[in-house]
Amino acid sequence: MKTATKDLLRLATVGSVDDGKSTLIGRLLVDTRQLFDDQLDAVQAASEKRGVGDLDLSFVTDGLRAEREQGITIDVAYRYATTPNRKFIIADCPGHVQYTRNMATGASTADLALVVLDVASGLKEQTRRHLCIAALLGVRSIIVAANKMDAVNWDESAYNKVVEQINTIASELDIASVKVIPVSALIGDNVVERSANSPWYNGQTVIEALETSDAGAWAGTQDGARLPIQWVLRQNGGGRTYAGMLCGHTIKVGDKVTLLPQGVETTVKAITNATGPTSEAGVGLSIDIDLEAETDAGRGDMIATAPLPTVSKEITATICWFGDKPLASGQRLRLKHTSNVTPVRIAAINGVVDIETLKIEDADSLTTNQIGLATLQTADPIVVDDYREGRVTGSFVLIDEVTNATVAAGMVGRASFF
Repeated sequence: MKTATKDLLRLATVGSVDDGKSTLIGRLLVDTRQLFDDQLDAVQAASEKRGVGDLDLSFVTDGLRAEREQGITIDVAYRYATTPNRKFIIADCPGHVQYTRNMATGASTADLALVVLDVASGLKEQTRRHLCIAALLGVRSIIVAANKMDAVNWDESAYNKVVEQINTIASELDIASVKVIPVSALIGDNVVERSANSPWYNGQTVIEALETSDAGAWAGTQDGARLPIQWVLRQNGGGRTYAGMLCGHTIKVGDKVTLLPQGVETTVKAITNATGPTSEAGVGLSIDIDLEAETDAGRGDMIATAPLPTVSKEITATICWFGDKPLASGQRLRLKHTSNVTPVRIAAINGVVDIETLKIEDADSLTTNQIGLATLQTADPIVVDDYREGRVTGSFVLIDEVTNATVAAGMVGRASFF
């Protein structure tokens, strides 16, 4: 079933500082005519204030004044674009290592990663870190912009070196789809318009690659449908229905479903979406379901079709730690999974990931921006899938009980590449 999620591509731009991520996104938006005159005027004014002779396209996404003045991207900047073939949500993620937590936020719902690197410098440690996080977050498709080709006089050997580096790490991270495109974001070569400076390159431009990439992966491609219940709606004349965003797989009227964690089996009686009653709903859409059986379902419960998710009070998970203080065993936090919130205890830290080797090293704590494995025990049972099977029902965040700050992103299970 074709749904709106297939027409919308969510992408995260990743890479090291100064490799040209924001400039590339600015070029994409300008050359596809996504900006109004007043927006271009604002970018021109910011460029002049900073003493940049030409229009600095990085300011298109660097929306905060402090970021413009420093000339770096700190927060995740989101932009929206439309071409005749597709709609895009673009997350420009920060390149500095201390903002790894922001990068994880930008990649969490991405269908693909648009990787930007300086062709003269090749694959830097921070770009490698970003690719590792993107792969952990379920991104299995990357488009690599080998940027600043004009600075190396469009040397094909420099491009081939980048291709070799990217193919090596993509193999290590189980990334299924890789496209490497030689570009100059500053000039615009091979971004939207094909360049005459690379006669040896016969592949797609960046925009062509984005328009033909698979979309909708963030909502899930697993066999079973999942509806985390966000609201219980009382209907006129009696009865209750259950609303939420569908993920994993389509669901139809007449499907056999199980309410979890209660384990109640029943059948879908009716489905309503934004336009009214429907016989079938696709992933990524908010819907309202009526069940044949009366249940005591509430917010935080889940309606699912087979194969069913796991119900447990203990999970092993991959953790990306954002907190300023180290995460250690015995620590108590709150876990938010879909629409469910429950107290959680860190039963054990099982290791930390070495970004360079992708090996698990012994560790008894995780410090800021580190990625590791942990065993968590929850006060209430939670209904989860392995993150590799379902990104929505396999993900969670950890919240500090005192400050209410989000201190970690978690993925149920462990990645296949370590």
